[in-house]
Amino acid sequence: MDGGITVSHFRSFALSLFQHPLRHSLSPLFLSFTLSLFLFSISTAQTRNSGIGPEGRYYPVHDFRDDFQVYDEGAKAYIPYIVEQHANQIALSAYVDLESNRHYSLLISTKEDGYLFINAALKRKLRANQWQVLRIDSLFRVYRQPEIFLTIYGPPGIEGKQVFIGYPKSATQKQVVLRDDNLSVRPRPQKYYTNFLGLGLLFLLATHAFLFSFYHRAFLRFYSLRDLVSLRAQEESFLINRPLSGTNTLFVLNLSFILAYLIIFVQSHNLDVFASRRLLLGEQHLGWVAGEFFLLSAAAFLSLIGKYVSLEIIGGLYKLQGIVNVHFFKVIQSSLLFFAYFTILLTIIAYNLPTVEWSPSVLIPILTIFYTARLALLYVVIRSQEAIKNLYLFSYLCIVELIPLIIGLRFAL
Repeated sequence: MDGGITVSHFRSFALSLFQHPLRHSLSPLFLSFTLSLFLFSISTAQTRNSGIGPEGRYYPVHDFRDDFQVYDEGAKAYIPYIVEQHANQIALSAYVDLESNRHYSLLISTKEDGYLFINAALKRKLRANQWQVLRIDSLFRVYRQPEIFLTIYGPPGIEGKQVFIGYPKSATQKQVVLRDDNLSVRPRPQKYYTNFLGLGLLFLLATHAFLFSFYHRAFLRFYSLRDLVSLRAQEESFLINRPLSGTNTLFVLNLSFILAYLIIFVQSHNLDVFASRRLLLGEQHLGWVAGEFFLLSAAAFLSLIGKYVSLEIIGGLYKLQGIVNVHFFKVIQSSLLFFAYFTILLTIIAYNLPTVEWSPSVLIPILTIFYTARLALLYVVIRSQEAIKNLYLFSYLCIVELIPLIIGLRFAL
């Protein structure tokens, strides 16, 4: 073995000790210490040149042997694994940092059959003496969390359970001597600003400041709760009778920015907005997320303009052209008010309570209440404008408001 200490080296050294004139003065304690030292050197030299995982094809980056935890019933919490106290524990757990170990692999092996749980959910059965290789990039795409909670359920004790973070060897790479010390050399992380959520808030503040300064009257009208609940729509207003004017288009664009920011914010807290799970799964640097933000803004803007087109078409079919502009104005006004304050509320909670768990069971009812209240408001406002048959008005609102809401809830749930 190159550069290592072999058994023949130890034999030669031992013979030289006993042939030395002072051999009779060597105490048994010294001989035992020397023997232990050389045996440890031999075993260390052997493990330094061997890899881990299937056929030893991985370099170890981190060993979880000292990271295992067990659940303590008395403390009602997870505590570090201690051999003397927890030798009979059959479930060993550990936190795996995904965000800091991108492009590595998670290697798991047990001497006897067991089960693997991730975030308290059963994932697969562990076959005895078989390595399970899980790519950390794939785990990050699935769970979208900086870390996961891994549990190995099987025979009691820690012996026979191996969990590593490893890096695959290259076929063209020279042999690297592995060392079992705690020192490692890693590239210094790049110092680029990645907190898009904070930068996005500054961007939204700038767009609102621009609209407040240059379109002051329209801003006060759009963000007026009193005007929103008013039944007098003032159809002669320039904001209502010209729905696609430059002023209205700017406020629709601002609403698109708010919706895009809210989607990225929710998605960044591990709540799936899109079933394809293709959002925010790139390199997650500032440029990538900013590109996603403007792409979502464009999609939201086109959807809002498409809504007005659909209102025109359905209004023409039901001969309700007179209330289409009022309907569209109330939709934009209510959405600006609600989503602006909703975004502020979520960001305040996120920055002041970073450990809070986000759940669709909380956000979806809030959105459902908003859309239901907006539907009732639209019915009352439109009903007060013209003498319309309830059947026509109900059919009109079902097509343009209620059916999209039901479809959205279907995909969300």
